[in-house]
Amino acid sequence: MVKKLAVLTSGGDAPGMNAAIRVVIRAGLFYGIDMYVIYEGFKGLLEGNIKQVNKEFTSDIMNRGGTIIRSARLEQFKDPAVVEKAVRILRDFEIDGLIGIGGDGTYRGLADMAKAGFPVVGLPGTIDNDVASTDETIGFATALNIICECVDKIKDTSGSHQRCSVIEVMGRHCGDLAIFSSLAEGAEACITFDHPSKEDELFRRLRKMKAQNKSHAIVIVSENLLNLEELAKKIEHLTGFTTRTEILGRLQRGGSPVAHDRILAARLGTEAIELFRREEYGRVVCIRHNSVVSVDIFEAIEMKRDIHKNLMKLVEMLQ
Repeated sequence: MVKKLAVLTSGGDAPGMNAAIRVVIRAGLFYGIDMYVIYEGFKGLLEGNIKQVNKEFTSDIMNRGGTIIRSARLEQFKDPAVVEKAVRILRDFEIDGLIGIGGDGTYRGLADMAKAGFPVVGLPGTIDNDVASTDETIGFATALNIICECVDKIKDTSGSHQRCSVIEVMGRHCGDLAIFSSLAEGAEACITFDHPSKEDELFRRLRKMKAQNKSHAIVIVSENLLNLEELAKKIEHLTGFTTRTEILGRLQRGGSPVAHDRILAARLGTEAIELFRREEYGRVVCIRHNSVVSVDIFEAIEMKRDIHKNLMKLVEMLQ
């Protein structure tokens, strides 16, 4: 019988993490479980930065962006000796299980703890939507909305000057933010790791738009993929469009989570507590075809993500 549970957030922060923290704590307390938070992820765990919390701790946090228990990255957690130390610390606090909210790196840290014999459950929290075991991660919908708000504003000014705007969005090696925002914004081109640029085709399309006196053009690119300034220079030279680059950066991480992310956090977070009550450990909670399910954590970290070929075809069809 689980008596004490802890929750941490790790890796990049995402809107909706606070909503997930709130749900996990309140659901645990509902079942009479003593709830703890670990500040600053696995780093804070190794430092013993652990605090018991009550219901009041979760008041007025659901609509806040970021994570109130903070986050951190810790490369050393790949060392088995470091993982063993983390397990010992949790056992010294007499904590029976750990819920980790984050992306692929968080899941790998939790998997290492599961290997060491400690009960864990993972929740997908990342704006990148790069967790293959789930159709959607907490924070993705909010980040997508923020991108669309930014692109809408860029359209206003680019249309006033008949410009082409090359816009970089986040996503690490996952192109979901780029693909979904391109579809939502009617972008003239979308470039991701899985769907690289066909420059000749891009330049041809932009030349045609320029000849038709179109007011503006939007090209959306995944981060860390190519040199935006070089691409902008090529576009300007080969198409006649005055071209500007925009890097949205960490704007995409901030802000109050949209209702969809808050509800997703509620659905996934309560299932995390139910898994512990059923003594089903070493699992991650997922949303699949709008149903909440769980997957073995070792299977989850080996899964390959969807590269959305069908959605990319839609983007290209509607350009």
